[in-house]
Amino acid sequence: MPATPPSVPDVLAALECMHGAERWHWTSESDPFEVAVGAILVQHTNWTNAERAVDRLRDAGVLDPVRLAELPDDAIEELVRPSGQFRTKARKLRAFLDLVARHGSLETLLALPAKALRAELLATWGIGQETADAIALYAAGRPAVVVDAYTRRLFSRLALGPPPDDSYAAWQAYLAAELPGDAPALARFHALVVLHAKRLCLARRPRCGDCDLAPRCAFASAAPLPP
Repeated sequence: MPATPPSVPDVLAALECMHGAERWHWTSESDPFEVAVGAILVQHTNWTNAERAVDRLRDAGVLDPVRLAELPDDAIEELVRPSGQFRTKARKLRAFLDLVARHGSLETLLALPAKALRAELLATWGIGQETADAIALYAAGRPAVVVDAYTRRLFSRLALGPPPDDSYAAWQAYLAAELPGDAPALARFHALVVLHAKRLCLARRPRCGDCDLAPRCAFASAAPLPP
């Protein structure tokens, strides 16, 4: 018999039970500029590589929008090299720094109304929907549903949500209708999804036997039993 999918609140409760004590790299105490830089540098790589680049920026004393903007492009490229695609990512950082400068300060930019902030971010070269929503949520503290590959993987395996390859907007609308609407809850939800996908719901060889959601997961129910 096919597994009966859990509700989204059930998923959230299970994730909290499994990963609630684990550390997530962005919290309400995180520096907003560091969050924004990390959200850009983590594109097309893992957090470990992005974090190495962020650490290099911090050690160089330029993890600040004014000081970083003063560096030449080749110096930024060298500092963010560990994140991969370092020339492209240096250009993306420069575009974001230009956006900050046009608004006078990072604080002024992040204080824009939520829709205006998202529009400004999306109009900036190198910032797509996932990155824009991560900056809005974790740097500006605005309610935003961040949809990433981990989210699609987990919910598709649970037979929840739109088709896996459906649009970002479709997935965002689905989750927004099911989740609490305040920023701390949405930030917590995204963190738990990422932790779960990295610890248990792996792309290859998922550890279904250690997952509390397995009894109600279509993917786990269809998986062959281990020898």
